[in-house]
This record gives sequence, C-alpha cells and structure tokens, in this order.
Amino acid sequence: MYAVEVSDHIMIAHSFKGAVFGPAQALHGATFTVAVAFLSETLDPNGIVVDIGCAIDVLKAALKVVNYQNLDDIPQFKGVNTTTEWLTRWVFDQFADAVKAGKLGRTAREISAIRVTVGESPNARAWYEAPLW
Repeated sequence: MYAVEVSDHIMIAHSFKGAVFGPAQALHGATFTVAVAFLSETLDPNGIVVDIGCAIDVLKAALKVVNYQNLDDIPQFKGVNTTTEWLTRWVFDQFADAVKAGKLGRTAREISAIRVTVGESPNARAWYEAPLW
C-alpha cells in the first residue's frame, strides 16, 4: 500500500460537556497538528498517490472553517463535544468528499482509504482511518 501524507495545524477554542473532562469543561484553547494520509494500492501513470499541492489546498480550505474559531460557536458543531477524536472524523469527512469530487488530481476510486491524525500534544494524538468505498 502506498501512502502520501500532508499536514498543517490549527488553533481553536472549545469546551466540553461531561464530568469526565474535568477542567476542560471550561472554555480553553488548543493547538492541534492535523495530518491526512491517502492510501492507494497503485501509483497513477505519473507515479503518484495524489497531487500533493491539491491535497494541501484542500487541507487548508477545510481547516480554515475551524482555525482561530471557538468551535462552540460554529452552528454545525452545536451540542457536540469537539474532542480530538471527533475532529479526526470531521476532517476525514471533508477529505472523503474532496476525493469523491476528484479534487486531488487522481481518479477517485484509485484512492483506497484516508487516515487523519490529530495531535493535541507531542505525547498524545488520535486518528480515524477508513476505506472510501
């Protein structure tokens, strides 16, 4: 399996509901690293998994929605605990749509899966990985 990964980071604010979160129930800030890997069993005729430039453009556009935002104020996130794990799936969904729309410079069905990793510190990260088809 071949893979190409692109990454960036975001700075956000949010709060959580539930005693399990202790002091994180209060509004707090976080800086997350976000990495998105694309997996394919084959390379295309150009010898690539995806066009890295296109992947970076899609990542920047997706993250612009949340970067420097209080996630509690984003209407589509109302009532959601925007945990690191939850963010991995949200980013995955943005990229699944982009792949299926042909925005990565490769025939969509040739990309087998996507893995999104969100790091909340040098010592802790979460990921979501799933096939696209």
